[in-house]
Amino acid sequence: MTASAWDLTALLNAADPKAPRPERHLWLVRLVEWLRHGDNEREPGETPRPVLRLKHLLNVLERNAEPRERIVALLARFWRETELATLFGDFGFTARRDLWGELGERLRQRCLPATPDTDDLGTLFQLLFTDDADAAWLRAIDDGTLSGLATLFAKARADTPADGSDWRGPLLQAMTWLVSAIRAAAFAPPLRQRMSPELLADRPFEQLVRAGEALADSVRSAPPGAAHPEAARQHATYLLALLDRCRRAADSVTAHLEEHGVSVHIVFELEQLNARIARVEAVLGVLLSESPQRELQTLLADMVALSRERRSVRALLARQYSLLARKVAERHAETGEHYITRTREEYRAMLRAAAGGGVVIAGTTFAKFAITALALAPFWAGFGAGLNYAVSFLVIHLLHWTVATKQPAMTAPAMAEKLANLHDDAAVQGFVDEVAHLVRSQIAGIAGNLALVVPVVLAVQGLSWAVFGRPLVGAHDAEYVLKSITLLGPTLFFAAFTGILLFASSLVAGWVENWFVYHRLDSALAHNPAIVARLGASRALRWSGWWRHNISGLAANTSLGLMLGLVPTLLAFIGLPIEVRHVTLSTGQLAAAASTLGWATLAQPVFWWCTAALLFIGVLNLGVSFWLALRVALRSRGITLHDRKRLAAAIRTRLRQRPRSFLLPE
Repeated sequence: MTASAWDLTALLNAADPKAPRPERHLWLVRLVEWLRHGDNEREPGETPRPVLRLKHLLNVLERNAEPRERIVALLARFWRETELATLFGDFGFTARRDLWGELGERLRQRCLPATPDTDDLGTLFQLLFTDDADAAWLRAIDDGTLSGLATLFAKARADTPADGSDWRGPLLQAMTWLVSAIRAAAFAPPLRQRMSPELLADRPFEQLVRAGEALADSVRSAPPGAAHPEAARQHATYLLALLDRCRRAADSVTAHLEEHGVSVHIVFELEQLNARIARVEAVLGVLLSESPQRELQTLLADMVALSRERRSVRALLARQYSLLARKVAERHAETGEHYITRTREEYRAMLRAAAGGGVVIAGTTFAKFAITALALAPFWAGFGAGLNYAVSFLVIHLLHWTVATKQPAMTAPAMAEKLANLHDDAAVQGFVDEVAHLVRSQIAGIAGNLALVVPVVLAVQGLSWAVFGRPLVGAHDAEYVLKSITLLGPTLFFAAFTGILLFASSLVAGWVENWFVYHRLDSALAHNPAIVARLGASRALRWSGWWRHNISGLAANTSLGLMLGLVPTLLAFIGLPIEVRHVTLSTGQLAAAASTLGWATLAQPVFWWCTAALLFIGVLNLGVSFWLALRVALRSRGITLHDRKRLAAAIRTRLRQRPRSFLLPE
């Protein structure tokens, strides 16, 4: 006999219907492992090894009465003592109505072992099917094998009391639980208040429970295996129509979220609601089908796939945050339009705005040196530096000036807005045009920043020499600047890290703006009785509009400034000596250092290494933040890898044919 036959003999001999529950369930686990063994050895297109082994098992049981009787008795105890309805009614759904509850559940499943000593079939189900290929071989089971399995389980049910032998009982119980859960979820305020009133006019959720009970009574009235009475089919048709109306009402929540702000918890509840509706439809498909075995096979295979998916934390977060990512991208698209220049006048306006930003950054440079001279404790030094950056960025924002490095994270979503229809060549060329507009806008921004920050720093240093006889920046600080900014050190890594912080600030801005809109704070500021009484109606309305227009910029600038100052300090606390390298700030620091050390500095190689580093700092600041923001924007719009390659090829073609368009307006 073959090794697999000896394995099967040992497995059949171990089947003991009188064994304690954990041992009986472990035997089922070993049975599925035996079926699965060697499945990766088959060639593509062949019958899966588990299906072949299942056929062999049924043939052995058909020829051998003694092991067949023991296994039938074991399955009978399994049918009597296991809560079968939990698999169809509860599996795949969390008992907690929030994302964090589901996240905790998935982490628990990944980190903690499960016990077979359970009467919950949903828990046992995850112990039985632990391989990613299980769903595929379950779907591949042929009709003859399905019929053999059905016969085996029918014999097991025959050994149970009459009131528990009907195979439809667990499915009807699961349907009752599911329709009750759907109704309860829809009545919860977060969903109910966001559904379209027109779609709730005939109260579909309120009718679900009654329709489900009527269907269950009609199904039970017919013996198992008999044709369903006409009343049952009518009740099923009505229940399916109700479920369809419930689904459309639930879908209207998404439109409300897109207009009034996104909550990942509501998105999670909405997904659970739609999944329960789909589960009820699948259960009805099994109950009312002419071939329930095949429908049940499909349902179980889908649930095995769901079991594997529920172990993935990444899939959960990606799915729940996809809508939020799209809304963040769309809100940034509105802001990013202001940073993209398309005409010569807009290009000149960008130069002027960037020049104003350069003046403010010059002051930021000296304030940074002053904070360093105070020799504060590390945390307070970092907080002071962050506050300095935040105030400077806020001043630039409120004066409608710009800092070039803030632009990419805002402009990438605006570019992704052009990708609504990539099947159209004109849309692809429109995206390439936006890339050209963006690149030259960034060049204008950096040029404007640096064109003013250097002369202003030099002028202030010269004034200090003339008035006080010494520069504002000491020689020790100046030498440290030359050592820290040089291209020969870790400057490039620090510049890329700064690009990550620039991108992170855009996420903070998007989240804060979504929070502001979701909680309708603009409406509260405009119409709250206490605020209106204090400010007056017209002033409250203007104040509301100002906050709605500026909340994203305020959040972005404040978070960016604080992160530039505090993140390096916090990382140093845990032993990661990472610093920030911001191209405009670094340029101002280098100009201050050179003016302190004098003309002789220009003859030193270290100065030119620092000058070369500025070019790479600018590229990495802009490139990293833009790349990360564009990835979020593209993912939120479902842009495929093939489409991305097509876009890259179009950009390369434009570079070869019209390189000037990336530098100056045409």
